[in-house]
Amino acid sequence: MGYRVAVVGATGNVGREMLNILAEREFPCDEIAAVASPRSTGSEIEFGETGKMLKVKNIEHFDFTGWDIALFAAGSGPTKIYAPKAASQGCVVIDNSSLYRMEPDVPLVVPEVNPDAIDGYKARNIIANPNCSTAQMVVALKPLHDAAGIKRVVVSTYQSTSGAGKAGMDELFSQSRAIFVGDPVEPVKFTKQIAFNVIPHIDVFLDDGSTKEEWKMVVETKKILDPKIKVVATCVRVPVFVGHSESINLEFEKELSAEAAQNILREAPGCMLVDKREDGGYVTPVECVGDGATYISRVREDPTVDNGLVLWCVSDNLRKGAALNAVQIAELLGRRHLKKG
Repeated sequence: MGYRVAVVGATGNVGREMLNILAEREFPCDEIAAVASPRSTGSEIEFGETGKMLKVKNIEHFDFTGWDIALFAAGSGPTKIYAPKAASQGCVVIDNSSLYRMEPDVPLVVPEVNPDAIDGYKARNIIANPNCSTAQMVVALKPLHDAAGIKRVVVSTYQSTSGAGKAGMDELFSQSRAIFVGDPVEPVKFTKQIAFNVIPHIDVFLDDGSTKEEWKMVVETKKILDPKIKVVATCVRVPVFVGHSESINLEFEKELSAEAAQNILREAPGCMLVDKREDGGYVTPVECVGDGATYISRVREDPTVDNGLVLWCVSDNLRKGAALNAVQIAELLGRRHLKKG
């Protein structure tokens, strides 16, 4: 006996990826619904590679009564309206937007990192999915924190345009083409040219000079991993279609050698260590696309601080950073709380 699952925002990048991953992982669905805005109503979308076509339902008229789980990939605006409605109708919401992440009575979950946090979902019937850049980082940090206690994190991100949705990817493509053929380049989605450039600005600026994306990495890491960890982030948009990369400097309470860290990461859930000290002995975004792992390379000791390490972390932001983590939360929820049959 399976679950009745609704994917809200099913026609967007993350929503489509959720459908793909539900099919790939053979999530036990008795019924699956693709739900989206009125403009997509009546169109059809494929359920992974099963060959099954789903007719898109209108979110404005969808009744969540009797549905077990709703995976929301609709953005904060629609989520604010419809997630509480779904939750009140007895459907557990797993939300990919930033809306509920820092609410104290909503668990923020990465299953490899803080699975026990999911037990708090009953307070509001809502579970939050973390920011894409946070999700991959905490998967890499958790086993190292358990081993030696992380005191401080300094992270610089190299985030792909897919993190800004289809419009971001389209802008990278159109600007790249325009440059090659000599047409003018007009930034629309991003504040500056993204093709053949990098932009140290993701989301809005805050009063302290950081951006909201950087703030998210700080507060979400503390909520998921440990509130005592000091975190500072610089988040940069780069001309990559899919896959976020991060350069992470860590300071530990106890000594942890690079070799010991490699051994720990090699066995850690969700991690894939690819760390050969030779040409090409590391992972880049192009190689992580379509994979669910968090790839870790370039592990080395940082001589500028006591008990310091540096590492390079890469993951498919549409999968582990969003859709895969949401499905893993659904799987965890099923094992711990919504057992069927």
